[in-house]
Amino acid sequence: MAVQGLCLRVATLLTGLLECLGFAGILFGWASLVFVFKMEHYFEDLCEPNAELMGNATEQADCRAQDERFSLIFTLATFINNFMTFPTGYIFDRFKTTVARLVAIFLYTSATLTIAFTSAESALLLFLAMPMLTMGGILFLITNLQVGNLFGKHRSTIITLYNGAFDSSSAVFLIIKLLYEQGISLRASFLFLSVCSAWHIGRTFFLMPRGHIPYPLPPNYHYGLCSGNGSTEEEKADEPEKVERRLKEHLSLDEIPGPGQQPKPRSCWRFAFSRRFACHLVWLSVIQLWNYLFIGTLNSLLTNLASGDRALVSTYTNAFAITQFFGVLCAPWNGLLMDWLKQKYQREAGKTDSSASVVALYSMVPSLALTSLLCLGFALCASVPVLSLQYLTFILQVVSRSFLYGSNAAFLTLVFPSEHFGKLFGLVMALSAIVSLLQFPIFTLIKGPLQNDPFAVNMTLVLITLLTFIHPFLVYRECQGQKGSPSAAA
Repeated sequence: MAVQGLCLRVATLLTGLLECLGFAGILFGWASLVFVFKMEHYFEDLCEPNAELMGNATEQADCRAQDERFSLIFTLATFINNFMTFPTGYIFDRFKTTVARLVAIFLYTSATLTIAFTSAESALLLFLAMPMLTMGGILFLITNLQVGNLFGKHRSTIITLYNGAFDSSSAVFLIIKLLYEQGISLRASFLFLSVCSAWHIGRTFFLMPRGHIPYPLPPNYHYGLCSGNGSTEEEKADEPEKVERRLKEHLSLDEIPGPGQQPKPRSCWRFAFSRRFACHLVWLSVIQLWNYLFIGTLNSLLTNLASGDRALVSTYTNAFAITQFFGVLCAPWNGLLMDWLKQKYQREAGKTDSSASVVALYSMVPSLALTSLLCLGFALCASVPVLSLQYLTFILQVVSRSFLYGSNAAFLTLVFPSEHFGKLFGLVMALSAIVSLLQFPIFTLIKGPLQNDPFAVNMTLVLITLLTFIHPFLVYRECQGQKGSPSAAA
């Protein structure tokens, strides 16, 4: 029975990894898909002949309006990706795993079918299809992040691995682009993605729980194929001890109840209005804005740096998409770092009687600081208008992005109670989505008044990026304050 349970958990882990890798975050391969859309003449009617050139070649036309239309679609989709994470997180918390995944499958299948039957004449349907695609993908990710609870001390590693797979799934659009260049139509590729929904449905009912995967995991926990009717009862029986243990871990030191007293449950909003959450929101929003702006404007950037050479743009677009695939290899290092630090601090906590919340905070500091440093390096490279330097920019971007979302999910999981994870994860993504809307006016500013010279905008964003180092510094200060508090030994 134990072997059967282990095999089921490994199957859940591996199929979840495949799901995140092949489906969850494909929107972020947008640059590859834009290349195909342009080959299919989407929004080409927005291009105007360049008055300074005598030729009539399409390549020489002024297509700023076309680029702005594609940028607007990506801005809308990324906004929906983040903003709708709060209601989707609520759906996951309130209606549990099965319902959330069925909603995800419906949205994802509807989106892929819409894109499959879209043409240059009906290109406006992309404004509907891309947000639906990203909503379905983020629900896949949210329902899979709980799989880390099955593997105890490797929890952070698995969470970051799944976030890395989410990043790497952007390579799917590169595969679609390469297949298109070999004669496979865009419709055929997206119809294949639609048919894969049958696999998602099978995984939902056979390899995932109907409810939530609890943490810490109760003894003899069963789900999926092995669950029968027992898992619900075991979860309920374990609930009082589990809630009490979680609350003790996440209460601040002056709120820990004395002997014989029961900890009072705290609402989600109590955590949402905390300084920890506010600092984390600023940290995520700034770094995410850089990533979204870079991905959404990459095709336009490469076109300018390559002086309109379509073959050169294609080569660099492929290089960018290939580097995105390696996000799944980069992200686990972040999780391994956090898991190693958490175990190290737990051993030290046994000597100093530090609380579990202090240990969790300490383990996050290096990850948060390293993510900010990687983003700063990526931002500086992206600001230099040298085409060959963009290879280094691509590498730094994929590493910083894989660390960003892994650190975000791990921070919310380790620092706040897991029963509020869906709502807090959704809330931080929803609020950061409002900041991500700035990418479209920034793109319009660069294309218009700044006449394709993004230097001033880039330098401003680099200076703002320096603010992200405040978050790990404040977390470290909080750890030091709690460690030195007289109540730390209570």
